[in-house]
Amino acid sequence: MVIGIFGENCTGKSTLVGRLKETMTAQVYTGKDYLRLEKNEDAARLAFRAKLREAVHGENIIYVISEPEHLPLLPEGSIRILVTADLEVIQARFAQRMHGNLPAPVAMMLEKKHGCFDREPHDIHVISGDTDFDDVCQKIEGMGD
Repeated sequence: MVIGIFGENCTGKSTLVGRLKETMTAQVYTGKDYLRLEKNEDAARLAFRAKLREAVHGENIIYVISEPEHLPLLPEGSIRILVTADLEVIQARFAQRMHGNLPAPVAMMLEKKHGCFDREPHDIHVISGDTDFDDVCQKIEGMGD
């Protein structure tokens, strides 16, 4: 089973992955982790696509995506999970990562990117702070049967 978890930075994707890892065994790839597969970026992308296609009906792979250009790597048959949060929540979480300071250029970048995944097709929509992650994990496990 391939589970694509995608959304902006600081929406709760990693927290969801942590919960899933408590209930299932899965390899986790994030962003461009696939570059470990080959020396050449194009070859690595092709190898990763093949690995994901094979895993749709095999081993569990979770692919965490923070950049829209990585979405096309998800093969047909993947479980697609959109994770969103309000802009204020994202900014507050990002500021925590930066020791309480959110520089204006970073705030502007977050504002500009906000909503960039909202129109992407998905099987499950997780709204950070409003969605019970345990329920989501149960839904995902049920979809893999």
